[in-house]
Amino acid sequence: MIEQQKPEPEIPYLTRIQILGAMGATAIILLIVSKLSLHFGNFSLFSWKLDQRDLLLGVGLGFVITALSGLAYRIWTPYRKSADYYLEMVLKPLTLPDLIWLGLLPGLSEELLFRGVMLPALGFNHLAVVISSLCFGILHLSGSQQWPYVIWATFVGMILGYSALFTGNLLVPIAAHIITNLISSSMWKIWQLSAIKN
Repeated sequence: MIEQQKPEPEIPYLTRIQILGAMGATAIILLIVSKLSLHFGNFSLFSWKLDQRDLLLGVGLGFVITALSGLAYRIWTPYRKSADYYLEMVLKPLTLPDLIWLGLLPGLSEELLFRGVMLPALGFNHLAVVISSLCFGILHLSGSQQWPYVIWATFVGMILGYSALFTGNLLVPIAAHIITNLISSSMWKIWQLSAIKN
């Protein structure tokens, strides 16, 4: 019987240092784009305040998004394949402590740009949520076959966008994004480590 080999990724696998460097560089680029947009645009950053209720709402929303992702992973085969490809490319070289950075850096920088800057720049309305969510989804495109992951990221972007719009506090999507990244990446990493042991 001929053993099927896994197809090579369109983007070559990176080392731990390359992944952490890319996360840091992406966060810095997104922060610079945000600052430039605020400087040259005629709008201010989406407000955020440290509010216990909104923080808990964001954490709860993070759990809901993670649960929905798990459901989509089980029932939508193209998403499962796309997510496995993306997560293996990004998470495989990382250690468990590295996942803290994976939660914090994108959670802060992506929310600052896509919800903090884009929503006020585009008008605090449904169209602003849709456009910023599409941009957020496309940011997660890691290869020409990865459209199911982009669709999922766009859907999550809409949840995060509406959470900001309805609460008026950028803290909600920031907390949700960080929690989603931390839980889903930790679960995937632990599952991979247990599969290696067995």
